[in-house]
Amino acid sequence: MLEHQLIQSTGFRNFGPVGAREGFAVRIRVPNYHGTRLSHFDGFDVTVDGELFPFEANRFGIRDEVYTLEEMREETEARWGLTEWGEILVDKPGGLEPGVHKVEVKARIRYSYFPPDVHIFPMQAERFATICVA
Repeated sequence: MLEHQLIQSTGFRNFGPVGAREGFAVRIRVPNYHGTRLSHFDGFDVTVDGELFPFEANRFGIRDEVYTLEEMREETEARWGLTEWGEILVDKPGGLEPGVHKVEVKARIRYSYFPPDVHIFPMQAERFATICVA
């Protein structure tokens, strides 16, 4: 069951081999009132403890697939369902230190029924989350 908040309370973790972490992941729910195609998302800015990780470099994972920003922009078949969680994958050599962190996410969403000059809308959320294992 997903929580109502954009940033989920579980799934905040480092990834990569122990001792050589490659980055961290933030679990989120679809920031919309219904599921939608991945091409409607223009990336996710992530800020942790005041350090910005811009949307251009972050990847997005859903089910067993991982997409770069360019791949999401071009994806015409894959959908993100209302009851599915996704992960923002952020490259940061060494990952994050164990402990509590202030996490902020800005999802950049396209709505096909708006004209191109006002095409991308941000959906923002923040919460405190804990990394338990380095």
